[in-house]
Amino acid sequence: MRTALFARAAACLLAAAMMTQTGSDIYAQRYSAKYHYDVRRDMSVYFKNSDEVIEKLRTRLKEKYRYVTIEYVSQSDNMQDIEELVRELMGYALAETDSPDEGDYLACNTGGYTLEYSVEQQESDFVYSIKINPLCYTTPEQEQMVSDRVSEILAILGIDDTLSDYEKVRRIYDHIYENVSFDIIHIKNDNYHLKSTAYAALINHTAACQGYAAAVYRLMRSAGIGCRVLTGMATSPKTGESEYHAWNIVCIDGVYYNLDATWDCVNKDHECFLKGSEDFPGHKEDDKFTGDFKKQYNISKTSYGKDN
Repeated sequence: MRTALFARAAACLLAAAMMTQTGSDIYAQRYSAKYHYDVRRDMSVYFKNSDEVIEKLRTRLKEKYRYVTIEYVSQSDNMQDIEELVRELMGYALAETDSPDEGDYLACNTGGYTLEYSVEQQESDFVYSIKINPLCYTTPEQEQMVSDRVSEILAILGIDDTLSDYEKVRRIYDHIYENVSFDIIHIKNDNYHLKSTAYAALINHTAACQGYAAAVYRLMRSAGIGCRVLTGMATSPKTGESEYHAWNIVCIDGVYYNLDATWDCVNKDHECFLKGSEDFPGHKEDDKFTGDFKKQYNISKTSYGKDN
């Protein structure tokens, strides 16, 4: 007996974008599931080699593949879990690693994905095929330019192991402050996604807030400084206007501090440099950056220097 079902779905991580490069297939080993599982609890119910599947998906996202196909065989019908399963796969693929060009950096360059999937029943087995079409903001050529530029900037700034964490952070932040301007031209163009990338900041020298945050992340992580990109609502103390925004936290001597390169560049000051959670008005992070996130990252309540 052979039956087939097909479906399409769409999901968005940040926004829509252009697709580039070629396709890729990832084959997962057969796994037998005897009852319905919570996908969030254990992905191994679908893939024996889930770690390998996630690593290959992450690599394909970095390489800007136009699509990634995942195929696996199960003894149960879990069609209703496909969309959640892919959300989990993408979440793991975009999670933090030890590489400066992965984690938050990769997420900032991946605008979301569209999804197609099908299932065929063969005897007692269910054969699944999942096609993920990532929406990439940059091309491999642009990413190579970013990598080259990052190495050049760190060399120019004299970033090495003899510097303290603070000296590294200060030099990188000052470089962004002096060399990147806010992209006013494309501010209302939601179809121009390049403004949200480190490429825009480091190569074109003009970017939106996410581009600033991605550039800060890439440079800081490449210099050995712990860094994350945070998103949420921001209200300007000067205009009173609120908008969705991106900024960073950076680690100095084991303690994390907030910094917002976008606001400082726009306002021509350093009021958002190494601020504690109690000294960083106008920023309300998304819920995912509260609770367990704050337990994992030791974010200071006071600004750098107040307790030093």
